[in-house]
Amino acid sequence: MGNRMTMIGITFVVMSLAVVMNIRGTTLKEKDLAYQIKEENLTRQLEEERKRSEELEEQRIYVQTKEYIEKVAKEKLGLVNPDEILLKPIQ
Repeated sequence: MGNRMTMIGITFVVMSLAVVMNIRGTTLKEKDLAYQIKEENLTRQLEEERKRSEELEEQRIYVQTKEYIEKVAKEKLGLVNPDEILLKPIQ
């Protein structure tokens, strides 16, 4: 009788451990999935930022060109090259 109670007790403990391990495993799988989604989002953001960085670098180089300086001088300051003739419509 005592041997039987011991077996029932051990079986109960083993079953309890199996249930706890199953629950923990499910929780870990959910966390892993959440981390995978977060990693994918961060990877996408990193790629977008790299792309933006390249665009900014291209813009930085462009604003140092003579073409850009002339464009700004014409558009914002109304300046013209000495060999250009400025035509304005009559109003």
